[in-house]
Amino acid sequence: MHKWAFLFLSMLLLIDGCGSGKKPRFTEEELANIPFPQRDGFPECSGGFVLSVGNETITADEMVLSLAPDFKQVAQSSTFEQFKEQARAQIEQIITVRVLNILLYNKAKKQAGEGVGEALEELAEAEVERFFAGFGGDDAKANEALKEKGMNRQSYKGYLKMVILNQSYMASEVPDNKSITYSELLECYNEVKNEFAQPAVIKFRLIDIKVAALELTDPNQNRQQRAQKLADELMGRIWAGEDFSRLAEGYSGVSFIDHSGGVRPENLEKPYDILVVEAEKIKPGQITGPIKTEAGEHIFIMKLEGKRPKGFKPLEEVQKQVGKKIIADRREKAATEIEAELLQQAVLDEKDEFVDFCLKKIYRMSNREGQK
Repeated sequence: MHKWAFLFLSMLLLIDGCGSGKKPRFTEEELANIPFPQRDGFPECSGGFVLSVGNETITADEMVLSLAPDFKQVAQSSTFEQFKEQARAQIEQIITVRVLNILLYNKAKKQAGEGVGEALEELAEAEVERFFAGFGGDDAKANEALKEKGMNRQSYKGYLKMVILNQSYMASEVPDNKSITYSELLECYNEVKNEFAQPAVIKFRLIDIKVAALELTDPNQNRQQRAQKLADELMGRIWAGEDFSRLAEGYSGVSFIDHSGGVRPENLEKPYDILVVEAEKIKPGQITGPIKTEAGEHIFIMKLEGKRPKGFKPLEEVQKQVGKKIIADRREKAATEIEAELLQQAVLDEKDEFVDFCLKKIYRMSNREGQK
């Protein structure tokens, strides 16, 4: 894929669903998400170097005016040769994307059929009105916002027309009715399986007897003996059918811990980490205990509610996401093919000279401003 492919795609592939047919169709939400160009869309300027693209032109003046603010700092802090080395690739990419979009717009207009001009006018005007309405009726503020982007009302509408038609054309290259087979889903799922990795989880409820916190009622007992006897008593009450979650009530040093929502084994710190091994020995619904910690400071009784090994979400759970990726991949493939076709048309004899000319003008303009 060409080095500017991401820039090209980011301008074109902004629609969630795929379009079909040759008439542009967009929701209000999709129109609202159409971005401004990057300080682009200035009116044509007379004079200077001109790059011809089909029956349209890109002037050096408009490119310089749109690009200078972004490259001003680097231009002021380096020699021209340093600036050229740092900025040339970026500026060439931006100019190439501009060329590609003009070519795509021309291609889309040819295939759009009659009546598309009226539809584009309506869609673009509605979006312009929405933009101005966002400033509470203050047209001056709206115009100032457009000016900061290097645009006015008319050039913004023209830009919207290009974006809408280009997006509609690109969407039509991947029709809605092209089904996804199970084998495609499975193949894609296996390719991106790691994105659906899920950690191990255990779900349990726990009675935690803290030996040092127990009250002694028998002077002939030590706390370890008391803890063991209490654990045996609680196990008996469990087997008799008492409510597991209420067994700890009324005892100092005994608490109930609820992890029935699930916890990752690696998040269980000492001394509770021993419960991971114990959970492996039993099935969900079973109770195990008494479990004495290595240092003897706790005795646990655990009821396992569920467990899930480390693995991947099954395809059935993530089929929708996988399907979206397949559609996205289809769009990218279509865009790459169209881009390659357009690039064959975009062999411009004077492009290198045009880029160099823009670099010189940006450098001079930035440094003149820096001397003010």
